[in-house]
Amino acid sequence: MFDYHGKIVWITGAGAGIGAACARAFARQGAAVAVNSVSDSARRVADEIEKDGGRAVFLQGDVSREEDVAIMAKRLEGQLGGLDVLVNCAGIVSGGNVEETSLTEWERTMAVNVTGVFLTSKYAMPCLKKRKGVIVNVSSLVAIKGVANRAAYSASKGAVLALTKAMAADYLKDGVRVNCVSPGTILSPSLEGRIAASDDPEKAYRDFVARQPMGRLGRPEEIAAAILFAASSEAGFMDGVNIPVDGAGSL
Repeated sequence: MFDYHGKIVWITGAGAGIGAACARAFARQGAAVAVNSVSDSARRVADEIEKDGGRAVFLQGDVSREEDVAIMAKRLEGQLGGLDVLVNCAGIVSGGNVEETSLTEWERTMAVNVTGVFLTSKYAMPCLKKRKGVIVNVSSLVAIKGVANRAAYSASKGAVLALTKAMAADYLKDGVRVNCVSPGTILSPSLEGRIAASDDPEKAYRDFVARQPMGRLGRPEEIAAAILFAASSEAGFMDGVNIPVDGAGSL
């Protein structure tokens, strides 16, 4: 689809779902990938890529902790030699309106979804400036459309979208592009877990599908394709842009 031979890509939240799909897609197009997860889940993804003949390293760490991010950035440069693309996929979903959301839930959502993007971008930027690289942030449909019972999550993803545009303006002169992809409802392990934990999983699944204009949920691979495009040289005239991939959910 796109040629990433010779490129180095760091993907956060790459243990499952969109992040894992991104890692596999970049690797198939020739990139060396650094895959991150807070648990050791992304290690399996790295092993799969290596088994298929690609190059991958596993970086375990919490993107909301500065010490972890600093160590990951140092390891990445030492093991792979630089960085061309940062994909900020790491995120958590919390439910509830403002009354139902605890301060602990609010702060953890902001720490992972917003501070994580800030920290990885901060520590990746010196390498990205050297190589005229790209950042692709993963926001969400909820950043541009109100969705019930997603107060903290919506606020965090709105912040990611705003930060994308701010960084695009700040680093334009350095040749670093910053774009954003905003998925709709994707059938990922995270969503599957929330559906399974509901009182009536079959009804929960039907309800998710029913609210999709296309009548189906999205696939992680469809989001990965948009991310590969946003980071590609073919999209070199695109900067500070948000790409909704939401099955017409934002119409």
